[in-house]
Amino acid sequence: MATYLNNLRLKEITTGDEDGTWGTSTNTNLELVTDGFSYGTKAMAGDANETFTMPDATADATRGFYLKITSGVSLTGTREITLGPNTVSKVWMIENSTTGGQSITIKQGSGAGITIPTAEKYMVITDGLGAGAAVINANPSGAVGTVTSVGGTGTVNGISLSGTVTSSGNLTLGGALTGVNLTSQVTGVLPTANGGTGSNITTFVNLATNVTGTLPVANGGTGSNTSTGSGAVVLAIAPTITGMTLAGAVTGADQTVSAINLKDYAEVTNAIGGTGGGTQDIDLTLGNSVTATVDTSANTFTFSNPTASDELCGFTLLLTNGGSQTVSWPASVDWPAATAPTLTAAGVDKLVFETVDGGTTWTGNLAGAAYA
Repeated sequence: MATYLNNLRLKEITTGDEDGTWGTSTNTNLELVTDGFSYGTKAMAGDANETFTMPDATADATRGFYLKITSGVSLTGTREITLGPNTVSKVWMIENSTTGGQSITIKQGSGAGITIPTAEKYMVITDGLGAGAAVINANPSGAVGTVTSVGGTGTVNGISLSGTVTSSGNLTLGGALTGVNLTSQVTGVLPTANGGTGSNITTFVNLATNVTGTLPVANGGTGSNTSTGSGAVVLAIAPTITGMTLAGAVTGADQTVSAINLKDYAEVTNAIGGTGGGTQDIDLTLGNSVTATVDTSANTFTFSNPTASDELCGFTLLLTNGGSQTVSWPASVDWPAATAPTLTAAGVDKLVFETVDGGTTWTGNLAGAAYA
């Protein structure tokens, strides 16, 4: 019996099989091998995470070396593209050609993914290690030290600097400047209009338009804190804050917040959409409210990124048409009476999962079934 366990999902013919048709299968395999060096385009069906699975012995753009990802609608946030099956180890050059100006994150299993900004092209490697498969950045990498000169005018996207930048001319920023040590890595004095004592902007960075806030007195400014502007605020001591209104997201970095009263709060929903068969990861960093629809073939769910051990971590899954296909759960899920529930073939089931040991064991419960 033929198998399809290789990295291009080619038909592997066993001895004695396909008498009279061996040549046809071989020619198909050769054509699919050439597809592995070719150009392909895959379109996202909607504004949701998507899975593109390389089919067995069938031509499909997913097999192409250069894979261009497009979207039929404008994306409103970063979306995950899962490349399946999760046993395929392969190199791809992937272009984010989606609309909406959003990044896409390339995944294969519950392991690491690679985020590709809009209009960018990344070379990636899938390790094919099954449910825990990861995607590796194959682009040349390395620390960027001192930059002394650039031949001509150019545009640099997404550069990360680990050392000091020296410029012999003006440096114009078209986007946000983050992680800058104003004490040692930005030279020059802010003009008076910007809270400093200088008369010129500087020839290093246009501080008037690209760096907000007032420099401390020690750095030529008039401020007493690291920043008093609309950008990031770094405080040297624990302050008392009264009546603060947040204008953007706050990252807690897994720190403890005590003695608080919550009012009018909401949980972010990770709307997976159609699972598409195969393995579907539920990444808790994307939200503790999850929705998904079982649509084609068998599905295996995995859970990733719970909080640390000794902390209660849970999520609610609204699963549509779960009983229409075979659904498998992680072995770490402990169901009542050691029996997974029977899911609704046409309707919505509400399932609740919780862990207190960092995901080693999950308790699973069917909270409600057959919602219309």
